[in-house]
Amino acid sequence: MKIVIRNGRLIDPANGIDRVTDLFIEEGNVAAIGAAPAGFQANKEIDARNQWVLPGLVDLHARLREPGQEQKGTIASETRAAAAGGITTLCCPPDTDPVVDTPAAAQLIRRRAREAHKARVLPLGALTQGLKGEQLAEMAALRKAGCIAVSNARRPVTNTLVMRRALEYAATLDLTVFLYPEDPWLASGCVHEGAMSTRLGLPGVPDCAEAIALARDLRLVERTGVRAHFCQISSAAAVEMIAEARAAGLPVSADVAAHHLYLTDLDVGFFNSLCHVRPPLRSQRDRDALRAAVARGVITAVTSDHQPHDADAKLAPFADTEPGVSGLETLLPLMLRLAEEKVLPLAEAVARITNGPASILGLESGGLAVGAPADLCIVDPERHWTVSEQTLLSQGKNSPFLRWELKGRVTHTLLEGNVVHAHQE
Repeated sequence: MKIVIRNGRLIDPANGIDRVTDLFIEEGNVAAIGAAPAGFQANKEIDARNQWVLPGLVDLHARLREPGQEQKGTIASETRAAAAGGITTLCCPPDTDPVVDTPAAAQLIRRRAREAHKARVLPLGALTQGLKGEQLAEMAALRKAGCIAVSNARRPVTNTLVMRRALEYAATLDLTVFLYPEDPWLASGCVHEGAMSTRLGLPGVPDCAEAIALARDLRLVERTGVRAHFCQISSAAAVEMIAEARAAGLPVSADVAAHHLYLTDLDVGFFNSLCHVRPPLRSQRDRDALRAAVARGVITAVTSDHQPHDADAKLAPFADTEPGVSGLETLLPLMLRLAEEKVLPLAEAVARITNGPASILGLESGGLAVGAPADLCIVDPERHWTVSEQTLLSQGKNSPFLRWELKGRVTHTLLEGNVVHAHQE
């Protein structure tokens, strides 16, 4: 299939491109930018006039619920939602059922994703067997089975010696370790510890729950030399620690969930369970620190932290509801809104969801250089739409942005040169 995308504004931060031009695709790769290659005859032409052509988004954290919780979502349904949001590559944590601690579990996820053919799914392998934090997983076998990195998800490894051995093992395999800094004893609450938790009478989670766990893990990274990525940073204290570690030359990176760049503990309001997330929404000071860290490049990736739920999961009293949001389809417009609000330049906003996360894992994705895979999305930047249960394609409708009017809608998504999403009015 030969495709030409004409008259679009190509924004590719990885290659320093921002101009109106034509893009030519052949055999699943970018064949040329600007002028057509010799003898090029397109089978399909897409007019992107007044639209933006971006690299396909890379999401480092999205739970697809399959295998084990198909009533909440499946690989087919959630990759369809990802394509509608312009996401072409995503990572799924290993806390499925069964846990991704065997090659068979990893291969199952990859096979189901290939069958759906809506987005590239990269499973994370388990750091410890069964995510129990007791014995190391067979990381070498998991890597061979296609796991892009390893993680214990949000299951704590409380034994520091086990954590050290796990990081040493990952370092010998040149595997990136995804870490979720959270002290399990301090993080037993459900909202940020502060005036709001007191007013609502809910158990709080102090920001030091994140900082204490982060301090331990940074010391172990320094000792083992492993390449570590810290997921879902939520506090100003953690931002400062990550900045210091990066300045000192430690091989660490970090991401933040998009909802933490907009919402605070005040949005919990009168027990709004759609704002029950983990880590919890924190103070405005923390939110502003996270925005500044994204702008400065201390945090180089923004994720959806996608966790689809069925309706019943959010209907219990607040503390008994399940944490998590459905975020695949709002990731891009929320980042574009940050640029519109002058939090950071447009190219930098695009970078945090394309080549920024791709570079953390050493992926070819995230850019549109000649010869690169033709993973891209076309966005109408002036199209307004309202987030609702009807407009979300994900099986999970649990978005804290329901009834928000957002700007920027994906009209086409291409994966390896194939159109996997075309927006229908």
